[in-house]
Amino acid sequence: MKQGQSLAERTADDILSMLCIDKKFAPGDKIPNENDLSAALSVSRTTLREAIRILAAHQVLEIRRGRGTYVRADFKPEGQLGLEDLSPALINIRDLFEVRLIFEPQAAFYAASRATEAELERILYYGRLDEEQLLRGVDRTEAEQAFHNSIACATHNAFLTELMPMLYESIGKAVALAKSYPELMRHTLEDHRQIMDFLAKRNPEGARTAMQLHMIHAMEEMNLE
Repeated sequence: MKQGQSLAERTADDILSMLCIDKKFAPGDKIPNENDLSAALSVSRTTLREAIRILAAHQVLEIRRGRGTYVRADFKPEGQLGLEDLSPALINIRDLFEVRLIFEPQAAFYAASRATEAELERILYYGRLDEEQLLRGVDRTEAEQAFHNSIACATHNAFLTELMPMLYESIGKAVALAKSYPELMRHTLEDHRQIMDFLAKRNPEGARTAMQLHMIHAMEEMNLE
């Protein structure tokens, strides 16, 4: 194991070696199921899932819910020998989402009851911008962050506002990963519309439930639960 490299990163490196050195799988091929591949690599299924998420985030693998995991058709194995350029912080995405699940539904609850008209309009503006950029297939990281940050600011709770920069990391990672999870993108559209609808109606309970479901859907789609 390279110095500072986690077990999941080493496993991702091993899978990458299968593709680039051993040529066991070609672009477009389906890789073995979790049980078989984890046994072949002598790692747990949890570690394997983390490794697959790393490779999916970097456009090596594509996870098709209910169908398995595939080497991306546009993946070019030439010159890809290691994961030195990948961020180890990807491994922490589950922890970040769990924190979001704790705080953001309650933030939506308070925002629905405390937001000024200007704050509510700002939330809806960024929500619509995020949706537009998602449908256009362009980078929507800033719009997604601004949407969630606007909700936090509308709680008028200084702690929640200070917490958001830390949570930006998971938002950025989720946006990057979403390309490999078509169902996650669909859920994001539907969930954001529900959140905005309840906020616009100033329905705290509805906003809290919609935000909670948004977090749960994301965690389920990315196998973070």
